[in-house]
Order: sequence, then C-alpha cells, then structure tokens
Amino acid sequence: MFFFDPNYLIYMVPAFILMALTSWYVRSSYSKWSRVPTASGLTGTQAAQRLISAGGLYGVRIQGIGGQLTDNYDPRTKVLNLSQGVADSASVASVAIAAHELGHAMQDAQDYFPLRFRAALVPAVNIGSTLGWIMILAGLFIHIMQLAWLGVFVFAIGAVFSLATLPVELDASARAKRLLVESGIIMGEQERQGVNTVLNAAALTYVAALLTAILQVLYYANLVGGRRR
Repeated sequence: MFFFDPNYLIYMVPAFILMALTSWYVRSSYSKWSRVPTASGLTGTQAAQRLISAGGLYGVRIQGIGGQLTDNYDPRTKVLNLSQGVADSASVASVAIAAHELGHAMQDAQDYFPLRFRAALVPAVNIGSTLGWIMILAGLFIHIMQLAWLGVFVFAIGAVFSLATLPVELDASARAKRLLVESGIIMGEQERQGVNTVLNAAALTYVAALLTAILQVLYYANLVGGRRR
C-alpha cells in the first residue's frame, strides 16, 4: 500500500523535522521578545493604528482574534486580525507582528502583484490539495499513468503557492522593519534586533513550508515514475 511506503519517510521525515525546528524557533523568539517592552509604550493595536493613520489606510479595521500567533490581514474584508497577546501587549514582538500584518494591508492598497498572484492561486490549491493525490492513487490503481502524472501536476500547485508566498511575506516584513523605525514605534539597537529576530524567524516557516511542499511533490513524482518503470 502506498500509505505505508518507506520512501515516504525518506522524503518527509527531514521536512517534518525542519517544520518542528522552525516552529520551535518562532515560538522561542516570540516568547523572548514578548517580554521586552518597547520604549514607546505602544501596544500592538496602538502601533497598528499609528501606522494606519500614517499610511492613509483608513478603510482598514482592527479586531481581535483567538489563539496565539494567529494574527493575519484579510484583504477581502480589509480587517487586521490581532491575537490578544499581540493586540494588548506593549512588547517588541507585538509591534513587530502587528506591523508585519499591516504590511500586507499596504500591499493590498498598492495592488502588489505577488499578493494578487498568491490570492489567485488559492482556489486551485484548495482543489489540488485534495484532488491531486486522489488522481495519483486512481491512476496507479487502474494503471493509467497519464492520470497519475496529472495528479502530480495538480498537487504541485501547492508548491507553487508556497513559492509565491515567499516574496509576499518577505516584503511585508521589510515594510514592517522600515515603518517601525520611521514612525518611532521602536527605538534603539536592541528593539531593532528584536524586531529582526521575530520577523526573520517567521520567514523561516515559509521557507520550511516551501521545502516541505517540494519534497511532497518529489515523493509523488518518484512514486509514479517508479511504478511506470
């Protein structure tokens, strides 16, 4: 059975380890810098409000969301969702995360092409993540290799989405770092170091997600190619 193929572990165990390490690093960085207060005394919400005013993003609303590190910007509703730990805390980590998500709001307002491209991929990714492996299994089961290879192609859209996500996230972080300094929300070398650490750690999760997606595609391609031989 394909589900118990030992080759799957060869491909995916390194990916699982990488994802676990990056997740630990993100939470460790967040935990450390969430205990370091900003000299400005602004909370994540207050920092976001200042940046919204400075950027003229008056259509963007801020609201709370449950969980930890669940912060996001929704371009459909123009809502900046901040978790309680970010919204109510005047820490270096909080303003870094709030500014990063506001960076996405600025991308949205400026019609940033990578953001639009990633959004356009979402429907295909939602379908491909389920339909792809079904097509692969069906093709292998009924010995129609063209169907199996088509499934690999459909599943690979997820890797394209992960690749498209990288420039969007890196640009949002770059905007956040610049805006926090220019607005005076963070001051001093220690605070800049903290912002860089938190946002760089978050960026690594997207790199890990891309590598994981690539390894999954390579596994399926190897599976189909091996059956063909």
